[in-house]
Amino acid sequence: MPNNFNVFLQYCCPKHLASRFVGVLANCRWIWFKNWAIKRLIRKHHIDVSEAISDRLTDYPSFNHFFTRHLKPELRPIAKGENTIVSPVDGTVSQSGKIEKGVIFQAKNFFFSVETLLGGSSERANRFQQGSFTTFYLAPRNYHRVHIPMTGTLRKTIYIPGSLFSVNPLTTMSVPNLFARNERLVCLFDTVAGEMAVILVGAMLVGKMKTVWCDTYDTKKISTHTFSEKIILQKGDELGHFEMGSTVIVLFSNPHIQWDKNIIAECDVKIGESVAVFNEI
Repeated sequence: MPNNFNVFLQYCCPKHLASRFVGVLANCRWIWFKNWAIKRLIRKHHIDVSEAISDRLTDYPSFNHFFTRHLKPELRPIAKGENTIVSPVDGTVSQSGKIEKGVIFQAKNFFFSVETLLGGSSERANRFQQGSFTTFYLAPRNYHRVHIPMTGTLRKTIYIPGSLFSVNPLTTMSVPNLFARNERLVCLFDTVAGEMAVILVGAMLVGKMKTVWCDTYDTKKISTHTFSEKIILQKGDELGHFEMGSTVIVLFSNPHIQWDKNIIAECDVKIGESVAVFNEI
């Protein structure tokens, strides 16, 4: 049960309705409103606007355009090396480690199953039984575009409808099975290190999740799409983005992934930084 009143309220409130309402406001193009909202976000979360391609508010027609802003590309160099895995986001590592007995560590005494996370397929989950994971949290101050951790060929996506609990640290430590009960998009890639899953997890007040190959998903049911045409993303390429903040989980089937020693809970990471290496499949 939730151990905080703010978390308790999340169980009671209409999370999808609230998220749709905030999505409308985030896309509002009233100049006075979007300028006020952007300035408030910058002040409250100490955002370094100089990192954005443009630091002029007039270049952002809505709050959401600012929230999903692009960064100056030279600010995020991509670590080289075919066996080097890089951070897919600017954010904070929530947890990182091995997948044990088909479950992933969430926080404190909470775990969630790989099978549920990936949409209920035991065959799909079994491929990651001996693998590893890292969970990345994107705070409101962060850049909200997601990049691919290593070069991969997109094989399949699975959209899974669900709840929209917040994914902030307090809720992560209070709500069981959080990431396996929230709305999410699973993207499965083939890589030189074996199979990799990049999972975009929705959250309260997240308007949408978009990918570079698809803008919209059927949000009423689990929907799977298998790609016959080759979609190849090079390491560090943009994969998609969140309209408002959330969490990204990366799974590897390869049992020989070695996470860098500094990749521990609550450490900050930036796109392109080395987070792990692999030795063999």
